[in-house]
Amino acid sequence: MTTEKRVIGVIGGSGLYDLDNLESASVLDFSTPWGAPSGPVTSGFLAGTKVFFLPRHGDGHRVPPNDVNYRANIDALKQAGITDLISISACGSFREELSPGTFVMIDQFIDRSVNRQNSFFGPGCVAHVSMAEPICPLLRDAACKSAAATDIPFVENGTYLGMEGPHFSSKAESHLYRSWGCDVIGMTNATEAKLAREAELPYASICMVTDYDCWHEEEKAVEVEAILSVMRNNTINAKRLLPDLIQRLGPARTSSPLGIETCLDTAIITPPQSRDPQLVAKLHTIAGRAFSKPL
Repeated sequence: MTTEKRVIGVIGGSGLYDLDNLESASVLDFSTPWGAPSGPVTSGFLAGTKVFFLPRHGDGHRVPPNDVNYRANIDALKQAGITDLISISACGSFREELSPGTFVMIDQFIDRSVNRQNSFFGPGCVAHVSMAEPICPLLRDAACKSAAATDIPFVENGTYLGMEGPHFSSKAESHLYRSWGCDVIGMTNATEAKLAREAELPYASICMVTDYDCWHEEEKAVEVEAILSVMRNNTINAKRLLPDLIQRLGPARTSSPLGIETCLDTAIITPPQSRDPQLVAKLHTIAGRAFSKPL
């Protein structure tokens, strides 16, 4: 493992639109070959570590999950120089014991989205990254320790069902996903995790339970009003957890045991002479390191 300077990217989901107590904070605008990100990126320092924060749904929650420009968001944060990416998201629960207010440190995904741009690669330059282990264990372990240290109820792992949205599930879908062994459901993280891997960024997903979806016979079906009430407390807890997590990770880092930082070395299958120059140019931020390696 190599040691380098850590720069943390944080993507805030529903309810988390800013970070408190950032030192030397500034707001940056990024342009990307994939279009505009969800909004400006706020940079600053927490516990001596450089942090870049991007609200996934934009200021005022203007962008629905199925219209988030995930590629632009990841590209912008990669341009900013982040080395690790932490996602904070709201989710629904498929398990009685995962009650509203519980934080779930995701370790697996099932992706049921259908209309997403979930890859930077395509015709003209083909790549196949492994998603067998989509979460960096070093980041997830640190998130678990921070939740314990800040007395936030949490579980150490869980399977996330990524749905298309923006609609919530039908009861039939909710019971189907429960039968598959899924633990929580959301509309954003599966797409984000795939793009983060293609960008060679270690990724961790911290999901905050807001409701029981619609499977629970003794609870009302998920409604926005009830979600917002739980979300406010979840946001308070997320803002307690993040400073501890960032301090725990610290300004010096070692590479992921999964080899995420160099995963494109064995993923890009199109040889240089056959690559589309226009797509290669768009991929400069995402895959420039891999493209520049001698054969």
